Amino acid sequence: MRTFFDCIPCFLRQTLDAMRFIGAPEDVYESVLRGVLEQASRMDLLRPPPEMGQVIHRTIRAAVGDTDPYRSVKERATRLALERLPGLRRQVEARGAGRFESAVRIAIAGNAIDFGVKASFRDDDLDRAVDASWSAPVDTRAIEALRGAAEDARRILYIGDNAGEVVLDRLLIEAIGPSKVTFAVRGSAVLNDATREDADASGLSALVEVVDSGSDAPGTVLPDCSEDFRRRFREADLVIAKGQGNYESLSGPEAVSLAGGRLFFLLQAKCPVIAAHIGFPEGSLVVMEAADPQG
Repeated sequence: MRTFFDCIPCFLRQTLDAMRFIGAPEDVYESVLRGVLEQASRMDLLRPPPEMGQVIHRTIRAAVGDTDPYRSVKERATRLALERLPGLRRQVEARGAGRFESAVRIAIAGNAIDFGVKASFRDDDLDRAVDASWSAPVDTRAIEALRGAAEDARRILYIGDNAGEVVLDRLLIEAIGPSKVTFAVRGSAVLNDATREDADASGLSALVEVVDSGSDAPGTVLPDCSEDFRRRFREADLVIAKGQGNYESLSGPEAVSLAGGRLFFLLQAKCPVIAAHIGFPEGSLVVMEAADPQG
């Protein structure tokens, strides 16, 4: 996905929100904002938004001298999701034949834990997102296509998004079958995106193999990822990519053409630009397969 004009003011909003959340000193605001404006003025708008997000958060981390300023909220989100996990697992398992769809709904509900879209997250935000997910409209044909692709696949690369959210991804991984899943996280801290440390805290590392992308972009910008990650992306029979940042960075024809197998996106359409690009109403639960760039 390219960067649209409406993304530019959002970059500035994200910058201000992040500095206020972190508690950056007022005297660094101007230098950081000027740096972001300068970078944005030179950005190739044909590139995906997470490339600019990477610049923004590298700039902020350097300015405040903290390599992981969202550490505390990631820990809180993980604790919250782990508290909810047993009850949610019981609800999913109780649905019998509808177990797979229920696990998909819960996995997408977890995508509400996103500090790139809004500057705060309350504990009851997750509860509301989960409650709403049970009855929200969703493309059941796309879910069945995902189920079929997962059953046929021998090697599945599941690309996670945010800390806390990855706890709820466990329910879908359990429904798929953990033995064929490799779970991918970010290469280092950016926003509240999950890293290896967060995967360990969530219990994922005890369930599946966990790898990282080698990149600190808030998405999966393949040219910035490690060769090992790119190889896994090419060799997977199925890639499941969670969240808006992964959609933004992997939905373009260049990225889609590099996928060796089928590629599905699972996310909430929390941004009007992304909602319009996907063709879903804002706020929707989205399950969709990437279109073949060859036709």
